[in-house]
Amino acid sequence: MRPILTRLREPMPLLSLKDGARLYYEVHGKGPAVALAHGLGGNHLSWWQQVPVLARHFTCIAFAHRGFAPSHDPAGMPDPARYADDLEALLGHLEVEYVRLVGQSMGGWTALDFALRHPARVKALVMSATIGTADPARLPGTTAQERSRWEDWARGEQARLKGAGLYPATGERMAREQPQLHHLYQQIGRLAADFDREAMRKRLWARRTVPAEALAALRHPVLCLAGLEDVVINPALVKALAGALPAGRFEPFPETGHSPYFERAGRFNPMVLEFLAA
Repeated sequence: MRPILTRLREPMPLLSLKDGARLYYEVHGKGPAVALAHGLGGNHLSWWQQVPVLARHFTCIAFAHRGFAPSHDPAGMPDPARYADDLEALLGHLEVEYVRLVGQSMGGWTALDFALRHPARVKALVMSATIGTADPARLPGTTAQERSRWEDWARGEQARLKGAGLYPATGERMAREQPQLHHLYQQIGRLAADFDREAMRKRLWARRTVPAEALAALRHPVLCLAGLEDVVINPALVKALAGALPAGRFEPFPETGHSPYFERAGRFNPMVLEFLAA
């Protein structure tokens, strides 16, 4: 094994994109490729509990979206419409033809966009705490009144949590029961991005335009996961997404907030591993 100081001096793996953006990525393990797309509150480090597990069976690709350190976007505020193209460029650079995708929250925008554009290249898809670019108003299973009522409640809960110094993406239970995890999540989030995340959230929400009919093109298995105490993404919408997919499956996480992969890795990891290996 090379001395650690020698390895630390090696340049970071950054893929230069045509528009001047740079994409940081890491590759671990061997086997079929799995790409991990993080959420708005993180970067490639967010998957610290998943990479060692998945890398025993797969070539695990963890990357930071453009605009999230150590990746770079020359525009400053990243455009999520570019994320699926960025993933395609990264997979091309790594000479990966077929891939399994895991998208958490914002990463679901990346994963679903890529899957819709390249359905034959995707072997399986995990959508965690996300409906990606799917239009919530056109997903079967919820009413406008139900969605509006949940959004009003969620806004109040998010304001309450922020007022208490807590991240809505982690939730009150994680902060109370697993304070170390809550602290780590906060620190990764602070490292990852220094732009206006609420402005970014508006860009993401504006891209939720894919009708339920378009989801029929996704014939591969899709695992949709939701924490039942999520105050960021309505768990009922995640369940509705699973119902709109030809091979969709919904798995709820009780007593869990917006980040099942972070808060409940002990359940998340074996479930996702079994699903991806099937």
